[in-house]
Amino acid sequence: MKTLVMLLLEVVFSAGLCRASADFYLSPEGSDDWTGALPSPNSSGTDGPFATLERARDAVRELKRRDSDVLVLIRGGDYELKKTVVFDRSDSGEGEAMITYAAFPGETPIFSSGKEISGWKKPSDRPIGLSDSAQGKVQVADVSDHFFTLYDAEGLLPRARSAGFIPVKDGKRDTLFFPKGQIKNWANLSDVEVLVRPHHAWILNVLPLSSVDEGQQMAQTSIDATYAMNPLHFLKTTPSCWVENVLEELDEPGEWALNTKEGKVYLWPRNDSAVKAPQLTEFIRLEGEIDQKGPKDLPVRNLRFRGLTFMHGERYQLATDDAGLQHDWEMFDKASALVRFRGTENCAIEQCHFAHSGSGAIRLDLYAQKNRISGNHIKQLGGAGILLCGYGPGTKDVNRENLVYNNHIHHTGRIYSHSPGIMVWQSGENRIANNLIHHTPYTGIIISGCMTDFFTKRGRELGRTLRRHEIGDLPKKPQRKDILPYLHTHDNVIELNEIHHVMEMMADGNAIYIRGAGGGNVIRRNYIHDLVAPTKMQCAIRTDGGQEDTLISENLIYRCMSQGIILKLNNRCENNIVADIIAPPRGYYLAVREGPMMGATIQRNVFYSSSKDCTFIDELPPKNGRVTEDRRGREIAFSKDAETDSNIYFCAADPSLGKAMLAKQHEGGVDQKSSAGDPLFMDPAKGDFRFRPESPALKMGIIPIDLSKVGLRRAKEE
Repeated sequence: MKTLVMLLLEVVFSAGLCRASADFYLSPEGSDDWTGALPSPNSSGTDGPFATLERARDAVRELKRRDSDVLVLIRGGDYELKKTVVFDRSDSGEGEAMITYAAFPGETPIFSSGKEISGWKKPSDRPIGLSDSAQGKVQVADVSDHFFTLYDAEGLLPRARSAGFIPVKDGKRDTLFFPKGQIKNWANLSDVEVLVRPHHAWILNVLPLSSVDEGQQMAQTSIDATYAMNPLHFLKTTPSCWVENVLEELDEPGEWALNTKEGKVYLWPRNDSAVKAPQLTEFIRLEGEIDQKGPKDLPVRNLRFRGLTFMHGERYQLATDDAGLQHDWEMFDKASALVRFRGTENCAIEQCHFAHSGSGAIRLDLYAQKNRISGNHIKQLGGAGILLCGYGPGTKDVNRENLVYNNHIHHTGRIYSHSPGIMVWQSGENRIANNLIHHTPYTGIIISGCMTDFFTKRGRELGRTLRRHEIGDLPKKPQRKDILPYLHTHDNVIELNEIHHVMEMMADGNAIYIRGAGGGNVIRRNYIHDLVAPTKMQCAIRTDGGQEDTLISENLIYRCMSQGIILKLNNRCENNIVADIIAPPRGYYLAVREGPMMGATIQRNVFYSSSKDCTFIDELPPKNGRVTEDRRGREIAFSKDAETDSNIYFCAADPSLGKAMLAKQHEGGVDQKSSAGDPLFMDPAKGDFRFRPESPALKMGIIPIDLSKVGLRRAKEE
């Protein structure tokens, strides 16, 4: 006799039969003791959907047929994950067959590691240190787990945080000197963390405290910061430190603090919804056979995940043996994302939703080839959106030819503020296209590898990632030519992306940044606009120290703070439109910064300003009246050192500024075919930078930029 549950499932599933059929099904109302098949009037009492992803995976292992696709459809509802679901090589599609785990059409399956905390009540006595403003509003619950993030129906709940402060003097990587009374030797000190931007404005570390000497105003951490914990180098008056998870700082709705010594969590609720603590950092991992020291990995193949939602993941923590990528923006081969491809080929994540979690969304680690990350919506994460992370510098070049396409990424870096929307590290021949990235505290897209001087270092940042057994002996001071064979971030195409409102908090960053990468990278046809946060040292597109052989072409840069493009060495800047750079604190349309520039080009660009406050090309002044090196020993560069011609310099508010710029260039023997006339855009006041038919730019061979092909694509356009 069939149970009422089975009869109800027959009705529910039969309603969807005309829309979808599959080899197996999952449902929150299913059972792993059932067959995974649809129940029907003639089926046995054990027919019905599975309840867990693990059970479906195991059933697919038994079913797999060579050259025949397999489909698992997942009904809408909530699925609680208590351990990471691992797919290995035995889960690969056979031959050319693809195995797909997908949402049932029109439904939303949600995978969450959130475990509801119950038993909330008002404290019987006022907790020691609780502020007057929180008195009577805070609730407490007993807990046994140690967690670093909490969630309610609105998303991530903020931990209790102190006001920002500046170190009173220079410290060390594990030593911070704080203003009197700012940090205390709390009874549960091991629960307290310090958030610090150490010396440089491009990184934020989250470090557990190990000891506090209140008399000497000195705190020590159990994990090193990336740099010494000094005041910010360029922003000395900017608060750069906070402490979190301190009960006395719990003074706003939504804030919470955990005391593991007491086994209690305190919360000032901001709504009446359930509160959940995460159990996992990593939800799904595809795990190939990885040979860390050797030359050959064996990947998982032909797995696809489509239309799934992932929420309520834990924040990753730094460890003493971590190996950092450039500036510790991410960690090498680490579980720091909800979905991780570690040794994969021809696998895909499509049309999935990643939200409200403490770490990143997607990682492609070590061996990763011909994978597709497309159509995903990634938002409200503590870490990065998407990371492609190959092996460290050496001869093993196996992370390449992946597609990152049509993803919507925003509000990343909610905890680790330096986290980019997309990062490509030691990974080449990828296409990063038609993504929309916005509202991030730091850089939109980072293209990175390893800088020359780190080949002689052994610290956490980059030094630990080197495959020294493959590199062999290098000169005492290696040059780029010596290390180029080991830089695998080469021949990437970064195109047709729209990036806006990034760099909202941090400084010394960009919309698109490239440094320490190999050659042949192309940054083209991107639309970068409204970088409007008033921080120092930010730029739309930047080639940083030592980067060579990069093409920056056909990009539209509009209303960006500080700088449009920073050009160095032999990189090429061609056919870009840079318009209305926001002046404070700099206002450079093109900054030329490092030579020699042999092979560099500055050609067929349009530099357009509607304001008198503009510097079309900025160059460092010669030192002592002669061309020399800057303070770091690098050769100063000038636009006359590049192949510079066929550009347009125009200031609508004062056309004489463009003419003066052109006259200066003529004195340097360049820009002989360039113009200081109006490029005749359609409507620059409204951001319409199409050329009118009579535009002189067209006669000069400047290629129009078609914004209709930039940014997110609808399904029918893919």
